[in-house]
Amino acid sequence: MVSRSTLINGGRFDWSGAVLYALLTFFGLLMLAPLVYLAATAFKPVSELFLFPPRFFVINPTLQNFKDLLFAATSSVVPFSRYIFNSVVVSFLVVTIGIVISTMAAYPLSKHKELPFRKGLFSMIVLALMFAPQVTQIPQYIVMSKMGLMDSYFALVLPMLASPMGLFLMKQFLDQIPDALLEAARMDGASEWRTYTSIVIPMLQPAIATLMLLNFIAAWNDPWASTVYTTTDQMKTLPFAISTISGGYGVVARTGALAAASFLMIVPTLIMFIVTQRRVLETMAHSGIKA
Repeated sequence: MVSRSTLINGGRFDWSGAVLYALLTFFGLLMLAPLVYLAATAFKPVSELFLFPPRFFVINPTLQNFKDLLFAATSSVVPFSRYIFNSVVVSFLVVTIGIVISTMAAYPLSKHKELPFRKGLFSMIVLALMFAPQVTQIPQYIVMSKMGLMDSYFALVLPMLASPMGLFLMKQFLDQIPDALLEAARMDGASEWRTYTSIVIPMLQPAIATLMLLNFIAAWNDPWASTVYTTTDQMKTLPFAISTISGGYGVVARTGALAAASFLMIVPTLIMFIVTQRRVLETMAHSGIKA
C-alpha cells in the first residue's frame, strides 16, 4: 500500500507517482492472471471446464480433477507418485550438487590470482554462455551412452551440473568480496577450506539463492532428460508424465486432469521463489561487499 507521505510532496499530491503505482499495480495483476486462472481451472468441475464463454474463477470447486489425474496415472505401469518422487530427487541433486560445484569452481577463479590459465578458463566459461543448450544435447547423449549411465539418476542429473551461468554468477559475485578480508582470515590461521566455508559461502548467500531458483526451475520443468536418457517408466519424471496426459486419445476427457497436473508443476516453483525472493532481489540489485 502506498503511504500518504509518498504521494504528497511539499503539500501537493504527487499525481505522477500515483499514476506510476497504478500502472505497476495493473501490470502486476495482469502478470498474475494466468497463474490465478490455472489454479482456478484445476479445481473446476467438468460442467465448468467447457463453458463458453469460459469463466475465469471457479464457482463450484472440486477435487475430482486430482482424483482423475491419479486414476489416469495409476492405470499406467507405475503410479503417479513415482513420477513426483523422481522429479523431487533429480531437482534436489541438481540444486545441491550444482551449487557446490559452482561455488568451489568460482572461488579459485576469482580469488587465486596465481592459478594457471585463470583468464583463459574464465573466457571459455563466458564463451559457453553463447551456445544454445540444444548444441550440447547430442554430445551429452553420446557421453551418457558410452559411460553406461542410461536409464539411471546419473543420466538425469550429470548433464545439468555443468552450468556456465551458475559459475559465471558466482565468480562475478565473488569479485565484490575484498581480497583483504580473505587475507585476514589466512593470517589468523584459517585454512582454504575454512575460509571457503566460513567466509565465502555466507557472503554468497544471495547468489546461491538465485542459482538455487534457476537450477530448480530448469530441473523441475525439464522433460528432455527423462525422454532421452531413460527407457523405463520407473525412471520417468513429472514433466514426461504430463506430456503423456496432454496428448494422444482422450485428451479432451483428460482436460481437468491436465489442469490439475499443471497446477502441481507450478506450486513447487512458486514455493521456491517465495522462499528465495529476498535473496534473489538482493542479487539483482548487485548487493554485496564492494571492493
